[in-house]
Amino acid sequence: MSQKIEDFDANLAGEEGKTEETKSSWFKRIKKGINTKTSEKKETPEGLWTKCPQCNYICTMTELREHLFVCPKDGYHHRIGSEEYYDIIFDEGQYTELFGDIRSKDFLGFTDLKPYHKRLEDIWSKTDLKDSMRVAVGKVNGQDLVIACMDFEFIGGSLGSVMGEKFARAVTYCIEHRFPYMVISKSGGARMMESAFSLMQLAKTSGSLSLLSDAKLPYISLLTDPTFGGISASFGMLGDLNIAEPGALIGFAGPRVIKETIKKDLPAGFQRSEFLLEHGFLDFIVPRPELKEKLSTVLSLFKN
Repeated sequence: MSQKIEDFDANLAGEEGKTEETKSSWFKRIKKGINTKTSEKKETPEGLWTKCPQCNYICTMTELREHLFVCPKDGYHHRIGSEEYYDIIFDEGQYTELFGDIRSKDFLGFTDLKPYHKRLEDIWSKTDLKDSMRVAVGKVNGQDLVIACMDFEFIGGSLGSVMGEKFARAVTYCIEHRFPYMVISKSGGARMMESAFSLMQLAKTSGSLSLLSDAKLPYISLLTDPTFGGISASFGMLGDLNIAEPGALIGFAGPRVIKETIKKDLPAGFQRSEFLLEHGFLDFIVPRPELKEKLSTVLSLFKN
């Protein structure tokens, strides 16, 4: 029996395990000169698997997509873009994009780590996005709805002159066609590279909503993770209904900045959507799988 074990160890080490090198090694290639051509090597494609940042549950992207990008284990809502929201909300994912030809412009010749125009060109070359907001019109269980949705991938979903213009045009479109209006917010705030041009959009969007209100058309504001700065300070909190996804971080300044300013510890769950609902800032929280049906019910109630 002992002889068999010795032979087995020797075979693992290679060269009968006689040299000091092979005796101390737990692995050694027995056959030498094995070469695989680069063209024959197979690599695992990126993006097949994902890990939940909250519970560390690992699943395939296919499984996550089937659950509408909500973690199957703990219900954590992953960040998604406008295309995914439109597929979830609109009937059969069918919609028409509006004002898709408007692009940002570097009015001020602004430069931080790199020129603003260069930053824009890089994003345009890497993505299909023209700016941080897309506007689309479609049907939700047969009911018309215009949705303006932000894309965090485009400079943090920041509010710039193009977003303000698309927002205002969307309101005008709703008034002309008597359609309700919904905005899905996902932004870090105003775009610093456009300075005052960006800050002017707070007044521009808020003024547009007053026209929508005068036309007696509903405005629904859906706040997702994260919604901060100029967005929450303007149209984000002006909805006839202010709703949010579970666990969304919503506020003006971030928790770290607030804590450093007031020099006090913040309450548990501070600035999360559940905290805001408890303190009267939200009308209700809706999980993503229930979003379409909830919207359909709300639109029916507004219509009647």
